[in-house]
Amino acid sequence: MINNPYGQPPFSDSLLLVVEIGNTTASFVVFNGEELLEVHKVPSETLSTPDDIDGVIKPLLLSYPELSDAALCSVVPALDPVVMSALQRRLGGRMVAVTSSLRLPFRLSYDAPETFGADRIALCALSRRLYPEDAVIALDIGTAITVDVLGSEGLYLGGLIMPGLDLMARALNERTARLPLVCMDTPTSLIGNSTAECIRNGIIWGCVSGIEGLIGKIKTLLREKSEAGEPKVIVTGGSAPLISGLLESDTLLEELAVLRGTRYLFTVNAE
Repeated sequence: MINNPYGQPPFSDSLLLVVEIGNTTASFVVFNGEELLEVHKVPSETLSTPDDIDGVIKPLLLSYPELSDAALCSVVPALDPVVMSALQRRLGGRMVAVTSSLRLPFRLSYDAPETFGADRIALCALSRRLYPEDAVIALDIGTAITVDVLGSEGLYLGGLIMPGLDLMARALNERTARLPLVCMDTPTSLIGNSTAECIRNGIIWGCVSGIEGLIGKIKTLLREKSEAGEPKVIVTGGSAPLISGLLESDTLLEELAVLRGTRYLFTVNAE
């Protein structure tokens, strides 16, 4: 693992509520500048009504009554209006939602940029902030696995999207007659001696090998594009702690990268 590059002063000293709505989990995080004060996570499927959102926000406001600003990063469009409405009603301060139309610290070259996921925007923003002079390979290993590549000059070069670990496990269970649904955890060996072990090891080691192979191919591509120096690799997402520890590549594990990237985009755009 590479050293954590955090060490700069905070962006500001004001409180900010950052909300990340993922396909599986929603995170409500209170920041004071760069300092993370509180993290509250709930299943995204439990946030279908304004009362659901209020139930999460109210305890945070009791703990931090001066909280008024918020930033939203969501990949579930159906929840965006209800979440933003609840934030505006309860907090009443400045609101920023992560979209491709924001002022970004990188240049997004992408067909139909409005389809570029908010989580990927936030991750690329943080990648650029952490490594402003380096090419970066940014991986989000969650419900889906996304790989995004930034050049050293801040140009978005492209990416890849693949199914995540749980999606692969669920597909094997749902599309076969006898294969069980297996939970993902660290394998104790390369090959398995039971059906469950074979599924788990196949998915996890297949993912690890696939990511290692992609990192190698992307590095070759960057050299062909005359990118000097070794690109940095940042890894985040719900399954990132499981996978990153098995990678041979030198990586930075930042489990809250999307939240921190959203925090950064707020500071860039709120004024």
